[in-house]
Amino acid sequence: MGDWLQRNIVEPGKVPLLVALTAFVLTFLITRVITRLIRAGKGPFGNISSAGGVHIHHVVPGVVLTVAGGFGAVASGRHGFGANAFAVVFGIGTGLVLDEFALILHLDDVYWTEAGRKSVEAVVLTAALVGLLLVGFAPFGVNDMSQDELQDRGSVISTVVVNFLFSLAVLSKGKAQMAVFSVFIPFLGLVGLVRLARPDSPWARRFYRKRPRARARALLRAYRHDRRWAGPRRAVGDWLGGKTTAELAESTEPAERK
Repeated sequence: MGDWLQRNIVEPGKVPLLVALTAFVLTFLITRVITRLIRAGKGPFGNISSAGGVHIHHVVPGVVLTVAGGFGAVASGRHGFGANAFAVVFGIGTGLVLDEFALILHLDDVYWTEAGRKSVEAVVLTAALVGLLLVGFAPFGVNDMSQDELQDRGSVISTVVVNFLFSLAVLSKGKAQMAVFSVFIPFLGLVGLVRLARPDSPWARRFYRKRPRARARALLRAYRHDRRWAGPRRAVGDWLGGKTTAELAESTEPAERK
C-alpha cells in the first residue's frame, strides 16, 4: 500500500488532491450530522442568524472558503505545507457549498425536501469523480493511450473529440450521471449510446417521435429502472442526508392516529 501511495499519489504531486477530497467528504458528513441534530433539537448546535434575524446558510462561509482555498492552491503549487493547507480550506468550502447545492439550484430553502436530495447526489458524484482523478483516470480516455499515441497530437485530439461526442450523446439520452462518468471511462459512453434513451430526453423527442414502438419500449424501460432503484436510492439518501419533511410526516401519522 505504501509503494502504491508513493508511486501514484506522492510522486505525481496528488497529495493536495487527496487532502482536499478527504476534507470535502468529512465536511459533508459532519455538516449533515450537525444539521440533523439541529433539526431534532439535540446537542449544543443551532442555526446561525444575523442581527436582523436573517438565517445564514452554511453555503455562505462555504463560498468564502472555496474562493480562498482555490486561489491559495493555485498560488502555492502542488507541493509543500501551503498546498496541503489550502487544499484543506478548499475541501471544507466545497463540502459546505455542495451540501446546499439544491438551494443554489432552486434558489429556495429545499434542504429537507425531495428536491434537496440533489445536494446529496452532487456530493456523491463529485467525490466519485475526484476519486477517479486520484487513482489516475484522465478525462476522455487519454490515460488509455500509449506513449507513442500521446506524442502524436492528432491521435490525442481525435480521441478526446470522439469520447466527448459520446458523452454528449449519452447526455442527450437523459443519462446525466452515465454521461459524466463516461468522461473518465469512455466505455460507459459506448454502453449508454447503444441503450434506449429516457422517454423525456432530447434524443427521444427527436428520434422516437415517429417510432411508437421505440417510444413505448423507452417508457417501459424507464418505469422498470425507476421502480427498481427508487428504494435503494431513497435508502441511501435517508442514510446520508436524513429523511425529508414529507417522509417524517408519513412516519408520524400512524402514531398520531393511535
